[in-house]
Amino acid sequence: MRLPVIPALGVLAALTACAPTSDGVGPAPASTAERQCFSVNQVTNFRQGGVEQVFLRVGRSEVYELTSAGGCRDLDFANRLAITPDFGGSAGSRLCTGDSARVIVPGAASPPSVCRVRVARKLTAEEIAALPGAHRP
Repeated sequence: MRLPVIPALGVLAALTACAPTSDGVGPAPASTAERQCFSVNQVTNFRQGGVEQVFLRVGRSEVYELTSAGGCRDLDFANRLAITPDFGGSAGSRLCTGDSARVIVPGAASPPSVCRVRVARKLTAEEIAALPGAHRP
């Protein structure tokens, strides 16, 4: 029995849509060998960088950059925040480069503000040293 060509092409297109891409758009690679990860309970400090940047200090020496589409409000004046991984990220409270999460900043007299972020990268020691003091967590 032969499959019709058009339905077979539809199945092929659906399968290739789920394949990882190298441009950072689409599903994250299945392999975590090149992905750098951290546990959210290891975050010790944070600072807002540019409008769409958040820098997290993880442990003593690691810094990760998170990016947001519209910026995270109230982060400049926050004393604390919560980070929760979105669905599709690594299991539990572990985040890796390419994963999406939510940053929740509690408000004193207002509801908490929530912004969606993506773990962009882990900074090198040289990049951490080159960060302006106001951006360095």
